[in-house]
Amino acid sequence: MREILQTFLNISGGFFVCYMVGYASFLFLSVTVGSASLYGAKRRNLLKNELTRDYYVPVSVIVPAHNESVTIEATIRSLLTLHYRAYEIIVVDDGSTDDTARIVQEAFHMIRVNRPIRRRLPCQMTEAVYETRSCSVPLTLIRKRNGGKADALNMGINASRYPYFLCMDADSVLQYDSLEKIVRPVLEDDSVVAVGGAVRPCNGAEIQDGRVIRYRMPRQILACMQVLEYDRSFLATRILFDKFNGSIIISGAFGLFKKSVVIDAGGYNASTVGEDMELVMKLHVFCRDHGIPYRIRYATEAICWTQVPEKLSDLCKQRRRWHIGLFQSMTYHRKMITDFKYGLIGLISYCYFLLYELLSPYIEIFGVLTMGLALAIGYLNVPFMIMYMGIYVAYSAILSLTAFFARVHTIDLKLSLGDVVKAVGLCVLEVSCLRFVMAWVRVTALKGYSKRKLSWGQIERKQINFNSSGEKRT
Repeated sequence: MREILQTFLNISGGFFVCYMVGYASFLFLSVTVGSASLYGAKRRNLLKNELTRDYYVPVSVIVPAHNESVTIEATIRSLLTLHYRAYEIIVVDDGSTDDTARIVQEAFHMIRVNRPIRRRLPCQMTEAVYETRSCSVPLTLIRKRNGGKADALNMGINASRYPYFLCMDADSVLQYDSLEKIVRPVLEDDSVVAVGGAVRPCNGAEIQDGRVIRYRMPRQILACMQVLEYDRSFLATRILFDKFNGSIIISGAFGLFKKSVVIDAGGYNASTVGEDMELVMKLHVFCRDHGIPYRIRYATEAICWTQVPEKLSDLCKQRRRWHIGLFQSMTYHRKMITDFKYGLIGLISYCYFLLYELLSPYIEIFGVLTMGLALAIGYLNVPFMIMYMGIYVAYSAILSLTAFFARVHTIDLKLSLGDVVKAVGLCVLEVSCLRFVMAWVRVTALKGYSKRKLSWGQIERKQINFNSSGEKRT
């Protein structure tokens, strides 16, 4: 029996070494490529090596909202200050039980109109439509029955007037030039059907008229660790996958899409909570199945500032929902990994998300249990394992800091010495502690899946306050 256990542990050890080496190599390559791309973009900006264009693609900005009374007014006011010539704002109240709709109506002097909406994509019935003439940008509020975020987005697409739409969350703020930056790939290449932007936590930041006037690390430790995590995540995969048209996720907080292609593909899938990833994968499948030349891009300089959870319970809700959405999306489009016509998307992108996102928490928990078994039978080399874990933590922390400081430097943010020390210290805590807590949350995410597979999930929001110049503090 002992020999069988030792053989099992040897095989498991070999697997984990290969698994970790593969992940470490990929992370190193992606962070290196991402950092180089950011510095290249910054250098071009400094040299003014970009053409100033007077061309604008009209964009419909869709803001789905469910019980967002705390943040919705500030989000809309921030959108009204964007530096862009042709855009409209559509707020879709998805059956809120709070004062979301009333706040929007009163804050922007909206009146009810009899406006028919053509249902090109399936969605719940419209209850009321409101418009206003008091804003410099066309603003529409649609109240509808609750159907989930994907259903709300489909309603927004149906109501939109322009050929491109941008979806964003109701607790987020776009940087003043974000629309201009995220539209740029469309102007450069007619085959672009979707563009993802960069999402950064705004906890601790002060933004005035769409510009960061003061940046500091959040006071809450949990929010600080998410700042590091977001930068590593966006720098690690988005830029590298963009090099070979391999992006299979665009954050629901900030993404631009070509409306005609999305409608032809069937729109957002209302049977998933991972509507953002599912739509991007669906666009890959639709365009390749129909022989449509296409590109899905990532705009590193287009930035959306969003609130991240400051309570562990809220973070667990968010990550549980994300993992369910990942599971749904990869299950719906599993043929990507078996059909060679998807090329590098199936070979690299799908495999990466399968091994290092969907299955990684199970593999990590299995690894911890294997270590416990090895220790119990006296087969674990404790000094070596401690050294191995120390190297892993140090390596991951260095890459996290590289991604964080590259992002901070290339968008000209200033950090105090205290923030630098905080980032260095917390990156170790994030890798060694928070990662394993989130691994357990993701392992248990599918428990009760059938009951909450369509749930928005409520996370505590903080009030976003604006002064007369449009300043935002969180």
